Amino acid sequence: MPKTFKTIPGSITAAKGFLASGVFCDIKRIGTGKGSNKGTKRDLALIVSEVPATVAGMFTTNQVCAAPVKVCAERARKGVAQAIVVNSGNANACTGEQGYKDAREMAAITAEQFSIPEEHVLVGSTGRIGVTMPMANIKSGILQAAALLGHGPEHAAEAAEAIMTSDTRAKQIAVEFALGRKIARIGGICKGAGMIQPGMSLTGRRPPALPLHATMLCFVTTDAAIKPAPLRAALEEAVANSFNRITVDGDMSTNDTVLVLANGLASNAVLNSSSGADFRDFQAALNYVTLELAKMIVRDGEGVSRFVTVRLAGARSQQDADIAARAVANSSLVKTSWCGGDPNWGRIIDALGYSAAKIVESKVDIAYSPPGSQKLLYSLRRGRPTSAPFDALCKIVALPEFDLHINLNLGKGSAIIYAADLTEDYVDFNKGDVTDPASLGG
Repeated sequence: MPKTFKTIPGSITAAKGFLASGVFCDIKRIGTGKGSNKGTKRDLALIVSEVPATVAGMFTTNQVCAAPVKVCAERARKGVAQAIVVNSGNANACTGEQGYKDAREMAAITAEQFSIPEEHVLVGSTGRIGVTMPMANIKSGILQAAALLGHGPEHAAEAAEAIMTSDTRAKQIAVEFALGRKIARIGGICKGAGMIQPGMSLTGRRPPALPLHATMLCFVTTDAAIKPAPLRAALEEAVANSFNRITVDGDMSTNDTVLVLANGLASNAVLNSSSGADFRDFQAALNYVTLELAKMIVRDGEGVSRFVTVRLAGARSQQDADIAARAVANSSLVKTSWCGGDPNWGRIIDALGYSAAKIVESKVDIAYSPPGSQKLLYSLRRGRPTSAPFDALCKIVALPEFDLHINLNLGKGSAIIYAADLTEDYVDFNKGDVTDPASLGG
């Protein structure tokens, strides 16, 4: 972490002027659905700024997207927001016109509590797909949460818990840094453990060649003063190098959303463009926060026992690098070998070969190392097995975290993907039981 950053407690309440809360209102119906059998776990969160804030958002590019995503995408384009209401236990996806009305009603109820315009309230949902929202419970939860809002780290922690589904732990972070002559803060919370390979854009439209990608949600607050255009640019870069770089199971959710609110209470000179030293400092801090949160998602992936950083170099183009790295990171055979601590280069080169990237077998290098180490142990050089001791390779792959290095030796394209193994626990968690419909995930 750069020396100019200081980690601080409080995540989304660390920045000046932000309040949060999380409550239980039985959105899931206790004991139903995978990830839902947690009793009275909080399932509705509020995040509120004391003053109107600049907003930017990134949204799933899945062609089937949830009602709250549609509402948020419409409102984030206007550049101003003041509150976010989020529920877990119900995705409000594939719920038709009623789902869209329910998402707007969630915003309207929240807006009424704080006497703010309805269009200044954003909405997030995660959970089972295709189930109508229990709006009586939602309204009750919003009223409770509004009464319990606070500035403390404990309030942020309650909100972080309330957005969880199959997560085993809350994910939150905050940093403090110099922004010109002022001190600014950025904090965030996120959730995600399954259905994870986000591919988000500012509009929700999928650019050419962007790969298809349980919902990941991320909410970021900052007291920095920044205009909408540079905030969108900063968020786009941060997400491109964090949430759009992770995969647990290769599936893209209907609900993936990242929202950032910037209320300006740090009183720094307003960032009017995406250039200059102050903007670069803001970008660096935002990049750090989003990447740390993204890694937390992979480490807490459903059934995950290995965190693997796939570092691919030497591709003919950046696009080829991304395609090749994702082919390896999402290969079921590669992921299961990681689970077993098996440095199986054959499965890796096979995945490279069937990808759409240009590969020349006789030029491929494959190596392993402990996390961040520059000391590489090669299992393959120029397409041929090395004499590296098998036990030494196994020792690295048996680590809970390790780096996989691939060099195609064809050009300058490179990519990093943060990936996970595939375990028996993942299958057991997600296979469901058709004799017990309540256990089937959505």
